Amino acid sequence: MSAVSVAQRWVATDFGGLDVFELQQYEVPPPGPGEVTIAVTAAGMNPADAKHVARGGDRDQLPVPVGYEVAGRITAVGADTEIAAGGGEVGDEVLAFRIAGGYATEVTVPASAVFARPPALAPEEAANLLLAGTTAAEMLHVTGVTAGDTVLLHGASGAVGVSVLQQAALLGARVIGTAGEGSADVVRRFGGEPVRYGDGLADRVRALAPDGVQAALDAVGTDEAVDVSLALVADRERIVTIAAAGRAESDGIRMIGGAMPDSAAYRDSVRAPLIELAADGRLVVPMARTFPLTEARQALDLLMSGHPGGKLALLP
Repeated sequence: MSAVSVAQRWVATDFGGLDVFELQQYEVPPPGPGEVTIAVTAAGMNPADAKHVARGGDRDQLPVPVGYEVAGRITAVGADTEIAAGGGEVGDEVLAFRIAGGYATEVTVPASAVFARPPALAPEEAANLLLAGTTAAEMLHVTGVTAGDTVLLHGASGAVGVSVLQQAALLGARVIGTAGEGSADVVRRFGGEPVRYGDGLADRVRALAPDGVQAALDAVGTDEAVDVSLALVADRERIVTIAAAGRAESDGIRMIGGAMPDSAAYRDSVRAPLIELAADGRLVVPMARTFPLTEARQALDLLMSGHPGGKLALLP
């Protein structure tokens, strides 16, 4: 059995704001059967990292290890274990998604969450590919988007939105994406048609799509996003939100989330295809900047401002 190693990781010592996040030393457990240990090269960052802590939960689960996705190098492999992509040996460069405690220097994770990292994908990009990518894929999946559809996407310049734009283009769908004036070029760069949010949004979308909108995807959760979606899309089964749970319940639209069993199963099923798209250059992860692992709180502060300008990564 491998020896226990000492590493650093960020945990939330309580539920609340960023002040409850602490960088601590911890003992990394050696991998058992079905597990591998990864020396983290880059930790991906997502709003869910902070929102999960802010929401609160079972206090018996504290402290909460933070971070859902990483890229790194395998340092130990459990007995009779293969990673999800097959194989898996010490020294292999990998990425892992839907893990706990990715904001760390080293972490032991289920091998089923680990895939080989394509050489074409930089570690910080690989560490930010799958949470946004699988969320975007599920949004398109549950609304049945196909070639020839016109789709309204709220929050098109954010991480999930940019992945939706690229994946929708591969499907042959047209996307009209809401964004602020400063983000219109981002929407265009990834194949969408930008439209300014705010008063009159529905009329601006109608002017761009006089033949109608078949589906609406909400990645922002505002009342405006839901109201305009309801006004433009006849079939509520073709409206999905990842951020407006209350409106989903009251208005009968779809709500998806990584903690929901159906969502988790679907997102697991599309990890390998998304990695392949990224390896081929057909799915890009636009990076804004990186931070040292020790500056996670500052990085989260920028991330939660809503305008990071691309993905962020922590570099141990």
